[in-house]
Amino acid sequence: MLTSSPITRRQSRRIMVGNVPVGGGAPISVQSMTNTETCDVEATVAQIQRLADVGADIVRVSVPSMEAAEAFRAIRKRVSLPLVADIHFDYKIALKVAEYGVDCLRINPGNIGSEKRIRAVIDAARDKGIPLRIGVNAGSLGKVLLRKYPEPCAEAMVESALTQIDILDRLDFQDFKISLKASEIFMTLKAYRQLAGQIDQPLHLGITEAGGLRSGTVKSAVGLGALLMDGIGDTIRISLAADPVEEIRVGFDILKSLGLRSKGVNLVACPSCSRQNFDVISVVNELESRLEDVITPVDVAVIGCIVNGPGEAKVAEIGLTGASPHNLAYVHGKPHHKIDNARLVDELEAMVRARVAEKQKAEAEQAPGGIIARG
Repeated sequence: MLTSSPITRRQSRRIMVGNVPVGGGAPISVQSMTNTETCDVEATVAQIQRLADVGADIVRVSVPSMEAAEAFRAIRKRVSLPLVADIHFDYKIALKVAEYGVDCLRINPGNIGSEKRIRAVIDAARDKGIPLRIGVNAGSLGKVLLRKYPEPCAEAMVESALTQIDILDRLDFQDFKISLKASEIFMTLKAYRQLAGQIDQPLHLGITEAGGLRSGTVKSAVGLGALLMDGIGDTIRISLAADPVEEIRVGFDILKSLGLRSKGVNLVACPSCSRQNFDVISVVNELESRLEDVITPVDVAVIGCIVNGPGEAKVAEIGLTGASPHNLAYVHGKPHHKIDNARLVDELEAMVRARVAEKQKAEAEQAPGGIIARG
């Protein structure tokens, strides 16, 4: 398995979103956004907890009104994950959630209004140690830029970003991250690559409005993968028309494939063929379903025959090679015991959970005060 990534990451300054470091060499954080009605506190808290359960580092919540700000106050008291408040137009909402303990403000200085209002938000953020996220989106560029450029493009996105950064520079505020999102991959890549060399703030990556679960996953993997391989990116969000929980899972899968994060089960599985000695597809699907709650990193290889099975199993923590009449299980790369087809999923799950328990115990013993550190 890939134990370290060959990617050299872009050097950026570090900000803190709650207790999560972003930039400055910190692990790339994975975030999502709630799609519940924010004023429905119970539903929003429940969704944030589901996101926490699958390993989300940060969650963004839309706060479009003062009523939503009051709901945010109640939500903040009930969840531990860092929360980003998504604010547009009304600077008073930003001031209110700053008072209520928000961990980051997602704003566009250009749509907040006068410099007096922008300064009020910046002063509140500075006073309370709250970073900002400046979001540029190809679908909502300002009228001035759309008159200058015939249609949305990377150059217009970068100019929008630099214009907003200039506002923060004038106010001597550098504690921010920035995103430049488009639904078109090449525009997104060009914009991020152009801006990456001009500023040292962390970059939040995303392909906006990427699509449904399958198509959006593919588009996000292609676009974000290209940027991440360039070393660009400090935090990511996979924008899917799907359950936000899937955004977190896909985000970690992308990072795991590049050796940039190792949270959860890293499952290597063959596509299966007529050489298989058990139904690989059904075993893998069932195993993935059962292990969705696991966030401790574990390398698992499930291969249907003896052609590639032993080689993959030798570099996995838990491995399985199909053989006749019995399949062979591996632990730490060494043959361990044989398993009948009827017991495959049950035994593999038990082996993975036993390995997780071992790793969690070791982490607890090494962590200060016996507290397990987040992966």
